[in-house]
Amino acid sequence: MPNRLAHETSPYLLQHADNPVDWWPWSEAAFAEARKRNVPVLLSVGYSSCHWCHVMAHESFEDQETADLLNAHFVNIKVDREERPDVDAVYMEAVQAATGQGGWPMTVFLTPDAEPFYFGTYFPPAPRHGMPSFRQVLEGVQQAWAERRDEVAEVAAKIVRDLAGREISYGDSRAPGDEELAQALLALTREYDPQRGGFGGAPKFPPSMVIEFLLRHHARTGAEGALQMARDTCERMARGGIYDQLGGGFARYSVDRDWIVPHFEKMLYDNALLCRVYAHLWRATGSELARRVALETADFMVRELRTAEGGFASALDADSDDGTGRHVEGAYYVWTPGQLTEVLGADDAELAAQYFRVTEEGTFEEGASVLQLPQQEGVFDADRIESVKQRLLASRAGRPAPGRDDKVVAAWNGLAIAALAETGAYFDRPDLVEAALGAADLLVRLHLDDHARLSRTSKDGHAGANAGVLEDYADVAEGFLALASVTGEGVWLDFAGFLLDHVLARFADDSGSLYDTASDAERLIRRPQDPTDNATPSGWSAAAGALLSYAAHTASERHRTAAEKALGVVKALGPRVPRFIGWGLAVAEALLDGPREVAVVGPAPADAGTRALHRTALLGTAPGAVVAVGTPDGDEFPLLADRPLSGGEPTAYVCRNFTCDAPTTDPERLRTALTR
Repeated sequence: MPNRLAHETSPYLLQHADNPVDWWPWSEAAFAEARKRNVPVLLSVGYSSCHWCHVMAHESFEDQETADLLNAHFVNIKVDREERPDVDAVYMEAVQAATGQGGWPMTVFLTPDAEPFYFGTYFPPAPRHGMPSFRQVLEGVQQAWAERRDEVAEVAAKIVRDLAGREISYGDSRAPGDEELAQALLALTREYDPQRGGFGGAPKFPPSMVIEFLLRHHARTGAEGALQMARDTCERMARGGIYDQLGGGFARYSVDRDWIVPHFEKMLYDNALLCRVYAHLWRATGSELARRVALETADFMVRELRTAEGGFASALDADSDDGTGRHVEGAYYVWTPGQLTEVLGADDAELAAQYFRVTEEGTFEEGASVLQLPQQEGVFDADRIESVKQRLLASRAGRPAPGRDDKVVAAWNGLAIAALAETGAYFDRPDLVEAALGAADLLVRLHLDDHARLSRTSKDGHAGANAGVLEDYADVAEGFLALASVTGEGVWLDFAGFLLDHVLARFADDSGSLYDTASDAERLIRRPQDPTDNATPSGWSAAAGALLSYAAHTASERHRTAAEKALGVVKALGPRVPRFIGWGLAVAEALLDGPREVAVVGPAPADAGTRALHRTALLGTAPGAVVAVGTPDGDEFPLLADRPLSGGEPTAYVCRNFTCDAPTTDPERLRTALTR
């Protein structure tokens, strides 16, 4: 019989709706039940494409004896971290403070007042590698609750006090300058892996936001080392197994330093950020590899993640059926020499094995290989390789596909809108711009209420019950601002303004610090506040970037001041931990460059001369430049006011820091004005 999760919209929660565990969703009613029964709460947090979440679910939450123990002695709450990033952040901070590490599944035991007192991540069904079994943990916690309640309460109260004492305080609200950004670059150089690209050791995550900083730093200063780190890292990732050589798109991370074996889940946010990075790398260098990867990644998102309503789904699972009924990580993506021969015949299989480095011993598990694209001597027949790729892709499509989390997350759709709009504009792919517009329309129709408040998620055309957090407001504003620059439709600038009004009114304090949740959001044991950029830009960094762009479009001193204050945290963290504040550093580069404000006016948007100037403006590498396009008498954008045609010709105006260049009708002169 289904439990209380049967009526939820989260695919992750629905995966647990038939567990024998009597799960509750996160709610006051669950804690009221714990108080009534006088039992502790088990909080289990995960997400639908999390491999070890599936493992623990199968081993423990589907086991009747374990469920009986849980149901008898606990109120059990299951949370999708992607729906409730605030709940996840607060308790993950406690887990990391107590154990020095964190991850998912996250397993936390709470008092009925939601105060945590015992922590862990994955627990096995039997003792293993020094870890207790899950049942041993349950029995130990239940015994402590029954026999040492005062001690438990004392521990919980101390943890809550310690968390409250971790409030972020940055007295310096000034943005970083040249010196701090140079120090950040130097620190990145020390952590750079010159043999393999990327930063640090295994596991290796795609450093998309750091690469954005490196590209902007090179554009502003001419630093060749910054460009080389960006270019080489992008090439190594694109040639590695972390990139899907057949279908496009990137996996979450590489388990090794060489980008060979990925953790196979594919997340919308990674692909949106990386699509934009490769498009910007092409813009800076003209790299054909960067162009191909940007377009293939965009096509992957549209083909495999777009939902029926026009939004983009959150993720594809790492695991899928290997054809024998077993759910195996990577089964959909890996190949053996025998499988190549079966699909391609002997000669083409030999070619494919060489081209994609498929070996007899395998590069993954059980003799299978992850497809790579190593640098090789000799020339391959391009038509023959394309034929091989298409036949392998068609064959792979017949395999059981990984599960898809169809939940539409506002923030990640904002990132996708920005990536698809720009990639479509750069490479003359109006279909990609249309896909971005479709997702933006969905967010406005379904996620925004009459007061421009955002819902965090939707699924199957229904908005979820959870309020948007800072990253939702900031990333959606970022997407809308990119869409405004690409389409010339000022309504997207207006919508961005509505969202940023909420940021200033409900997420900021007087000092300029930003919080992840709104001032009127549900009260947790602590109001989460994390300025570091990890898998995605932090809400803090993303808000700083969107506020700065909006200020450049509108000359709003209020928004610019808020952006500058928010960047104070980058001044503090950039020189010390640049890998974890990459987007903040990229925004700081835009601030130091102005950012530049470009107005393109022409007799009509479809006019060839107007289009040429508009395209040149979008392809400018000046960090964070904003672009407005329209007719001289148009009221779509503030930047178009009092901008006449020059000699009746389409004209571009470039300004920064209250100073403007002479207007130009020449795309080449405009290009020069938008480079260093």
